[in-house]
Amino acid sequence: MTDAVTVRRVRLEEWREVRRLRVEAVSDPDAAIAFLSTAADEQARDAAFWQERTAGAALSDAAAQFVAIVDDTWVGTATVLVRAPGEQDHLDRDVAHRRADVVGVYVAPRHRGSGILALLFDAIADWARARDVDALTLDVHAHNARAQAAYRKTGFLPTGETLASTIGPELVMRRPV
Repeated sequence: MTDAVTVRRVRLEEWREVRRLRVEAVSDPDAAIAFLSTAADEQARDAAFWQERTAGAALSDAAAQFVAIVDDTWVGTATVLVRAPGEQDHLDRDVAHRRADVVGVYVAPRHRGSGILALLFDAIADWARARDVDALTLDVHAHNARAQAAYRKTGFLPTGETLASTIGPELVMRRPV
């Protein structure tokens, strides 16, 4: 476990940091099988986009972004989106029952395997539980064995559901909060 790690929800004024970490995440060599956007996509977005995105992640009761900070450096992030029955999710799937979808998961390479991912998911689980959600779900590329192993280590298990997305075949994983 990394010492002196802080995990917390992003704050309204931190849109520049949110942008920087997102660009870093989608620039990761494994990003092509982990994210639905590219560094060029994210860099092309204007300040207003990042301010609005950060406001939602900091203040909304239906979405929250959490970050892991080590020595004042943002080294990890994950976002949770609460979905209600009748809605569609980020991949246009119909939502049958209330759930919390985890998206945008990233831990900087030198901090992987340090326990930061578990801390992020625990913070998300606490937040989701307070919103009357009983489980977290996420989609992971079917060929991203490293991510699947990391998610299993933090309590996620495959549901058996698979899908085809713009990044290829994915499977759904779930963990109780």
